[in-house]
Amino acid sequence: MPSTYKTPGVYIEEISKFPPSVAEVATAIPAFIGYTQQAIVKGVDYHQLTDDAVKAADEAKKAADEAKKAADAASDDKAKAKVAADTAKAAKAAQAAADAAKAAEPLRITSLLEYELYFGKTESEAEIVVTIEETLNEKNIVTERNVSGKNDTPSPHNMYYALQAYFANGGGPCYVASVGKIKDSGGIVSLENLQAGIAKVEKIDEVTLFVFPESQALSNENKAGLFDAAIQQCLKLQDRFAIFDLQPPTKVQTILDVAGEFRDLSLNLDALKYSAVYTPNVETIFNYEYEPASVKLVHSQTLSDGSKQNGSFNDKKMSDLAPQQDDKAAGNAILFNLVKAAIEAIPLILPPSPLVAGQYAFVDRTRGVFKAPANVALSSVIKPTIKITSAEQEDLNVHSTGKSINAIRAFTGKGTLIWGSRTLDGNSNEWRYVPVRRFFNMAEESIKKATEGFVFEPNDANTWVKVKAMIENFLTLQWRAGALAGAKPEQAFYVKVGLNETMTALDILEGRLIVEIGMAVVRPAEFIILKFSHKMQES
Repeated sequence: MPSTYKTPGVYIEEISKFPPSVAEVATAIPAFIGYTQQAIVKGVDYHQLTDDAVKAADEAKKAADEAKKAADAASDDKAKAKVAADTAKAAKAAQAAADAAKAAEPLRITSLLEYELYFGKTESEAEIVVTIEETLNEKNIVTERNVSGKNDTPSPHNMYYALQAYFANGGGPCYVASVGKIKDSGGIVSLENLQAGIAKVEKIDEVTLFVFPESQALSNENKAGLFDAAIQQCLKLQDRFAIFDLQPPTKVQTILDVAGEFRDLSLNLDALKYSAVYTPNVETIFNYEYEPASVKLVHSQTLSDGSKQNGSFNDKKMSDLAPQQDDKAAGNAILFNLVKAAIEAIPLILPPSPLVAGQYAFVDRTRGVFKAPANVALSSVIKPTIKITSAEQEDLNVHSTGKSINAIRAFTGKGTLIWGSRTLDGNSNEWRYVPVRRFFNMAEESIKKATEGFVFEPNDANTWVKVKAMIENFLTLQWRAGALAGAKPEQAFYVKVGLNETMTALDILEGRLIVEIGMAVVRPAEFIILKFSHKMQES
């Protein structure tokens, strides 16, 4: 509107009567940190680009040294020109290094197809063994054949499979932070590389969850370093939550032994409320990637007299069974397909975190972040690798250390369910439950972003009323959605702001606008107790 009225006429003024609104931030945007087959951004492999940048930096240093020597000896225009050229070369190399660093940033994807486009799939498994057992009659004709496969030492690099499971369980947009190429890793998962991935994710404001599918390949000491780095960042930013996996027990361990080892890890106690742990691993319906040339065959035959001998394909590769054009090898096609079916029948075992992250996203989208992501069935799962009993879960769920561990359990007629919703701060009455912590993360971040619009506004009653109304409107909507407990809004939350209420005169003089917010977030009904008694007959 005009600031002054000088020309006769009619003027219109629009008066704002509604306060600004609080937009709810996304609550389930995980960052998957680990190794990938490739990392192509804008047609360039950024890992190769990073390697080239390192070489360029070395060349830049050499060029700078040469430039200094030339400068020291410069006595004519020709030498000075060489100095200028070498300086430009060094600057170009430095820019190449900066471009490589920029290209290596975590990438946002929305589907498995997009992941395959930028990061490929995964390297083929190298330890798949298929056993062929045949029974022959007196004429040496096969009368019975059993073909089975196993993969006792799968590759620790399971990022591709983890993304498959994540999207199959309702996952949506996510970030992938590739920390290196699988083929260059030597089959090793590096703590330093994963920690570098955590550091890269720190500046991405949209991320709200951490997932480390390959963390089970680390030693306990390195796990402590990885987990602590993740929850320290969660504590610092207060807008994200970490999902961890418990190590699978060895043949001589129980699930409680592994839980005890985990609880002994040295983690920041103040940051435990920003994380949750799940166990055990699960068998999924997905298939391992493999090449026929790397699949080993163990072929044995039982003769009619009961003796045994090695078959013709013993100690050979699946590729030796590949169907040929000639009639002689045509019979191998049947065996080739049987071997292929046996490999596809091998259950692909995954840690629970990527599937749980997918369920976090699904429950948030369909019910709300305040709903516990528990008592929900995992998709694409055959069964948990370990059957946890109710007695075992008692020690996992409630422990004197407070480090609660959530169980994945199979129930008849229900499937495989997430059967726990506690954070690692299980002894805290405030932050014991995953949905409570994550709802506060959402509310704090949403209100924080909305109030940024009031920075440098006059610190007076008019501004306080607008801020209070804006926050109260947002919390009222949350109360109506069922996130806050109370028969009336005033029982579910409160918002305080003003002089002599949340601020002193000194606070106003020093430019501080202080708002106090209290919320009664609903908590999950973890224990439902039904009490029965006999009622005496009255007549």
